[in-house]
Amino acid sequence: MATVVLIGTLDTKEREYRFMHDCLRAMGVDVLVMDVGILHDPQMRPDIAASEVAAAAGVDLRDLRFSKEGTDTRAVALDTMRKGAAVILGRLLAEGRCQGVLGAGGSGGSTVIAGIMRELPLGLPKLLVTTMAASAAAFFGTRDLAIMHSVTDIAGLNRISRLILRNAAGAVAGMMTAPADDEDGERPVVAITMFGVTTPGVLRLQERLDRAGFDTITFHAVGSGGRAMEQMIEEKLIDGVVDYTTSELTDELLGGVFSAGPTRLTAAGRRGIPQVVVPGAIEVLNFGPRESVPKAFDTPKRRLVVHNPYVCAVRTSKDEALELARIMSARLNEAAGPTAVVVPLDGFDSYQKRPDGPFIDEDADTAFCDELCRALRADIACERLPLNINDPAFADHVAERFVGLWNAAGRGEGRVP
Repeated sequence: MATVVLIGTLDTKEREYRFMHDCLRAMGVDVLVMDVGILHDPQMRPDIAASEVAAAAGVDLRDLRFSKEGTDTRAVALDTMRKGAAVILGRLLAEGRCQGVLGAGGSGGSTVIAGIMRELPLGLPKLLVTTMAASAAAFFGTRDLAIMHSVTDIAGLNRISRLILRNAAGAVAGMMTAPADDEDGERPVVAITMFGVTTPGVLRLQERLDRAGFDTITFHAVGSGGRAMEQMIEEKLIDGVVDYTTSELTDELLGGVFSAGPTRLTAAGRRGIPQVVVPGAIEVLNFGPRESVPKAFDTPKRRLVVHNPYVCAVRTSKDEALELARIMSARLNEAAGPTAVVVPLDGFDSYQKRPDGPFIDEDADTAFCDELCRALRADIACERLPLNINDPAFADHVAERFVGLWNAAGRGEGRVP
């Protein structure tokens, strides 16, 4: 029988958790209740008590309950419970005793439960019912965490809260009992990065790699996408990479809104898996709405494109382009596996589509290409093609280059039709 782990602060939400427990049992799934509350013991007896959770984090629960040190005592206590719960859940997963996770809470409880869920593997059903759904972006991280708006506060049972909590229980039970995809695990998985301005090229690349026998996963290069890809590579969920859109490096360097952090473009190299890297949209620095562009970048010398009401793109300068080439080459030079770079000389994206693309800058782009290819290790091929990144011929060449690396590494016999 599938088992759902029901995680919550039973010191304040005991009635609601009793109700969800009973709903889940009536739906034919087993339940383990984990208490992460710190105020007092509940009347119901959880399967995993708060004292056990605290102990898993190396702390005595009594110390958390009675500590008077500083103003951040509650935050420290909640984080301690998050760490202990993550340890216990890891153990349950290894034992095959957790097929899904459900929790419900207000701001404090949701923070703890979401933090626990972010530690769980992709694909494991995880649902959080929260009063904070309207501002829940921080809950997700890089995990497939499902959020359900509680509508009312989670403080008592009534005709509305019972309906919502019953639906939440049903959603998790349904996810846990859904049949697995018969094709899961049959084809090697290739990660691809994409932005709106590189979409045509990526769609062509996907088609070619699919026909060559690969399963492709596309990540939107808006910060969260790059972080998710790097983490999935580290977790060995990805077998190869075509990093077609590397603009997150630009946002990281210059303070744009789509930074994926300082570990971007490193995981594939550390794991030694085949990777082809393209400087897609590398000249694009992204900010929010037009009025949010910092004054330092909102000058007559800068070219700006209002991509949509929520994103304004700024063209990088020659000096910035040179620095980006050095960052990219330095990270790729650390790669332990087969690596190649392919540069589209006629434009890194649709903003540079000839003859009048708004971000065409021959001087800056030539400097970037020259520096990138010069600074790469001698064994890392750096090809320059007189094509735009969205030209079918460019995407076809990148697909062939990846399959060549894949085959040379002895990973299989892919073939681009």
